[in-house]
Amino acid sequence: MGPMAYLRKKIKKGKEYYYLCENARVDGKPRCVKQIYLGTIEKIAEAVTSGPSLKTIEVKEFGSVWLADLIEKKVGFAHIVDEVLPRAKHKAGASIGEYFLCAAINRMIDARSKHALPGWFKTTAIDELRGVDVEALSSDGFWKKWSMVKEEHIRLIAARLFEKLAQLAPCSGDCFLFDTTNYYTYMASHTPSELAKRGKNKEGKYWLRQVGLALLVTRSTRMPLHYREYEGNRHDSKVFAQIMGDLLEIVAQRDDDVTVVFDKGMNAPENFAAIDAAPRAHFITTYSPYYEEDLIHVDISRFLAVDTPKNKALREKSREDDMLLAFRTTDEYWGAQRVVLVTYNPLTAAKQRYSFDQKLQKLQGLLYELRSQVRANPGYWKNEARVLARYHADCEELHLPKDLYDVQVENKGGQPKMGFRKNHYRIGRQIDRFGKNILISDRHDWSTEQIVMASLDRYEVEQEFRESKAHDHVAVQPIRHWTDGKIRCHILTCIATLCFMRVIEHELLRAGVKMTAACAMEHMRSLNKCLCLSTKNMQPIQMIEKPTPEQSKILEAFGHKIVDGNLRPSK
Repeated sequence: MGPMAYLRKKIKKGKEYYYLCENARVDGKPRCVKQIYLGTIEKIAEAVTSGPSLKTIEVKEFGSVWLADLIEKKVGFAHIVDEVLPRAKHKAGASIGEYFLCAAINRMIDARSKHALPGWFKTTAIDELRGVDVEALSSDGFWKKWSMVKEEHIRLIAARLFEKLAQLAPCSGDCFLFDTTNYYTYMASHTPSELAKRGKNKEGKYWLRQVGLALLVTRSTRMPLHYREYEGNRHDSKVFAQIMGDLLEIVAQRDDDVTVVFDKGMNAPENFAAIDAAPRAHFITTYSPYYEEDLIHVDISRFLAVDTPKNKALREKSREDDMLLAFRTTDEYWGAQRVVLVTYNPLTAAKQRYSFDQKLQKLQGLLYELRSQVRANPGYWKNEARVLARYHADCEELHLPKDLYDVQVENKGGQPKMGFRKNHYRIGRQIDRFGKNILISDRHDWSTEQIVMASLDRYEVEQEFRESKAHDHVAVQPIRHWTDGKIRCHILTCIATLCFMRVIEHELLRAGVKMTAACAMEHMRSLNKCLCLSTKNMQPIQMIEKPTPEQSKILEAFGHKIVDGNLRPSK
């Protein structure tokens, strides 16, 4: 049962004042969770006689918070946390699990800092749905609760959460996708931290300390299956080796073969040795074309079209020249025979060729400029090494190889003379790389199409990372926490948020509604709950706004509808 609204009279200095109050059960006991000042009886009478028959007193965001709470009832994230970290019997107020959940709900809808949470929650119906004292959801409250959470608690909570999610959205398939990313922080250099380190930041913010995250998701549902935060200066291959035991343990729990798809950054002999030694474990990885010149320059006539949905669509449009091609062979890598695929995407090649031509033209302009400088200041540029150093610096800035032009400096009569010409052979070899990628796998039983499609689907985990860096939803970065323990709690909250979003999409898809969780949340944010006062009988009334067609689809997908301003089961 939801909160009960009623009028309450208070007498102050002999005068009567009226308040609209709401009671709800908090920790099993009834308490006033909301109080709105209405004024004296004269002011209320004036509102009755001068205003409409129904006067809106308060409007609160309802739809998004209700949807998040509905998913929580399926997942039980707060209960999982409280099982691992039970509250002492004499302790009152929100539990640690409720704090984690409220942080996750906020990040599902409109990510805010912990300092801003109480103000944001006051604009929502969270107190009605969960009986939470929003004033307690302050940054101090979070720090006190999260200071009780240890790393071993985080690991246990995550494991139980993933077990529950596997029951709600079973993985149909035998392929998992793995990748890593990093999130920058504004942590000062002198602040002690084992996690926040400077490294190769994927946002290009190399001067900031960062925290790494490794994530494993299911291919069929995009549901997170395992994660691990790690030091920001640790190389990807070392991270993969660190959590290899966890991955292989997950594989061992399954009855069928499992294939893990990952990027070339994880390629290391010890990683493949561990996979080869594990029964029913397989892999698909990418391989740098720069280490396989012979494969990259295989004649394009030996490539065949791959039977992918996109190629089928291109064929129907008579665009066979744009179809993805692949060349298949076998070779020895990491001590065993592997399947090797070289893929060629003409559309990607065309984009890369256009960018390459632009850069090559700019490099030519820089060479003309450099030649003019040599002529104008022969004393400074008479050293050929200095001229070549400048040319190489220009190539690095443009991210171009240094052998695309042959540059020489000759001294004639004591005067340096610079000359340059295109190396058409090296330029041709560079162009031949465009649009090509190398895949290596131990799945000899899989067709070319199966391996290519599994590798292409790795963008799903990359999409998870993009979503985790969005400003409105999840918003892992910038990490505004200053201890490793709180950073781990923050990341757990964000992973739980991603899981909640995937459950929303899973339920919508089951109901035949193809919509992202972020889009669903944006639609539901405008479904408000209004607290009104009837000017006829002075009775407080709560009403939900009339839903839009999109909101009605979402409500129906979760078995509800709005009838006469009230939420009702649709069946």
